[in-house]
Amino acid sequence: MSDAVQPTAAEVRAAAEAVKTALDRHLAAVERRSGDDDPAVYEAFNELAAAAEEYDELLYDRYDEVTPFEIPGSDDTLPPYIGPEEPNALSVLIRRDYAVVEPQRLLAQAQRVEAVEENGATAAAGFDAASGTVHGALGVLFGEFEPDEIASRHKEFGLEEGDSTLWVTAADEPADPGEWLETPFEAIDPQRVVCRFDVSAVFDDESDDDLEDDLAPDSELDEDGDLEPLDADR
Repeated sequence: MSDAVQPTAAEVRAAAEAVKTALDRHLAAVERRSGDDDPAVYEAFNELAAAAEEYDELLYDRYDEVTPFEIPGSDDTLPPYIGPEEPNALSVLIRRDYAVVEPQRLLAQAQRVEAVEENGATAAAGFDAASGTVHGALGVLFGEFEPDEIASRHKEFGLEEGDSTLWVTAADEPADPGEWLETPFEAIDPQRVVCRFDVSAVFDDESDDDLEDDLAPDSELDEDGDLEPLDADR
C-alpha cells in the first residue's frame, strides 16, 4: 500500500479510542440488560464489532499489525426476536441449492413424466417437447413432484445437493391472498424469525476436521471416511 492511501497515526489512534468507547457502551448495556434478547445489548454488540473491525484494518494498514482478538460477525446470527409472543400466522421459507450433474438423466426423467401424462405423445415427440431442454425438464419435474420428494430423490433426477436453509417466521395475521406472490422473499424481517435450520457441506467438513484431530495415533481414515488401524509395519 502506498503512503498516499495509508491511514495516519491520528486516524489509528482515533479508531482505538472508538473501540474503548464501544467497549464501555457494551458493558453498560449488558449491566442494564432487561432480558436474554435485549435489543440494546444487540445494538451495542454490533457497534463494538464494527469499531473493532475498523481499528484492526487501520492498524494493519498503518503498522502491518493485527489485534489479538476477534469478534464474531453479526451476519452469521439472527437478531433478537421481537415478533408476537403468540403468533397467529407463520411463514416457512425454504431454499435448497442443487447442481445439475447428469443432464441426460434429468431429461430422461422429465420425458417419462410427460410420456405418462400424455399417453406416450411426448415420447414420440422426443426432444421437441418441453422436457427437451434442461430448464424445461426442471419445470416438468418441479411441477410434478413436491420439493421434499425431489430432495429425497435428487440423485434419480441427476442433481447433487448443495446448501439448504429453512426459516420459520411469525406474523400477527395471515397475509391476504396473493399479497406477496410477486416478491415472496423480499420483505422478511430477521427479528421475526422464530427458528432456522441450515444444512451445508461446510458443517460436514468441520466435523471431519474435528474427527481427524481426535483420532488416536494408531488410527486413520480410509477413503470412505471410516476408521481403520494403521499398519504396524509402516
